Amino acid sequence: MKNKTVTSAAAMAAIASGMILSPVAFADSPAHGDDALHATLSPIPTSKVTGAGTAMVHLKGNQATVTIKTQGLLADAPHAQHFHIGAKGQCPPMSAAKKHNGQLSLNTTDGLPFYGKIGASLTTSGDAGADHSALAVARFPMGASYTYQRTLTVNDETAKELRAENAVVVVHGIDFNGNGKYDNVLGASDLDPKLPSEATNPALCGPLKMAPTGATAGGMGGTQDGDTMALGAAGGLLAAAGGALYLRRRANHQS
Repeated sequence: MKNKTVTSAAAMAAIASGMILSPVAFADSPAHGDDALHATLSPIPTSKVTGAGTAMVHLKGNQATVTIKTQGLLADAPHAQHFHIGAKGQCPPMSAAKKHNGQLSLNTTDGLPFYGKIGASLTTSGDAGADHSALAVARFPMGASYTYQRTLTVNDETAKELRAENAVVVVHGIDFNGNGKYDNVLGASDLDPKLPSEATNPALCGPLKMAPTGATAGGMGGTQDGDTMALGAAGGLLAAAGGALYLRRRANHQS
């Protein structure tokens, strides 16, 4: 009976340790095709923008849930925003700027070798394609600061480029001369001659990178990564093993 008691205790310890370890495996093994990306949005050189922003993308299959937060943009004005894909996955440097209407500035076309073509238009409603909604002014966020969130379906190429970390978030619309509106100080837009260049020039930009995997909510508003959880599991395993050893020694002593 004593030997059976010890064996049962050891079995219970093994089961307990297995229960402790199993969440670690789940935490570090996200579902296939379920990815999280993030970007810090910084001002484009020569844009005269002093704002900033962040972007987060949860990509599941071809469905992208996008959250963008910005500040410091032109107030009371629409701001086109897109996933750009297929180039270097970078934001353009100062050296990409050229003279436009006599002013050194950087328009959307100047940045294409770095961030690439439009993969998706991050509109507030309706179509989100690159062809028909790239300049859908009425369906883009407006204001100096805004929070944008929408779940939309991206095409296969855009989903692939997002997962390859070769996608960039670009927010457009600058006030180059600081007069509080879009005007023709830089000439006509390179994308639509009916619009001023200020309205379509890139303002904020950030490459999208994969977020760390395996993070779980922790106490005090923090997170615990896989290594921390693994250490906790290892501690639980040692404790269980120690308990089994204690019971075995006690049983031997009593016999």
